[in-house]
Amino acid sequence: MQLRHLGGFALAAALTITVPATTFAQTATQDTKNAGTDTKNAAKEAGSATKKTTKKAYHKTKHGTKKVLHKISGKPDNAATNPSH
Repeated sequence: MQLRHLGGFALAAALTITVPATTFAQTATQDTKNAGTDTKNAAKEAGSATKKTTKKAYHKTKHGTKKVLHKISGKPDNAATNPSH
């Protein structure tokens, strides 16, 4: 009779040890996937910010260059002579 209880105890102990280890492995895998996704999203956001900043700098430079050229040539800097104004 005691041997029977011992076998049941051994089975319960084995399940208690195995189930959390499996759960931990699944959690670690999911954490790794989440970290990869977070990194990907951060790279996308950085790329978008770079694109936006580059476009803005380009247009500001273009506008400033036209403004100086018009000032040098004596033309007024308005919407008719500088559409990006």
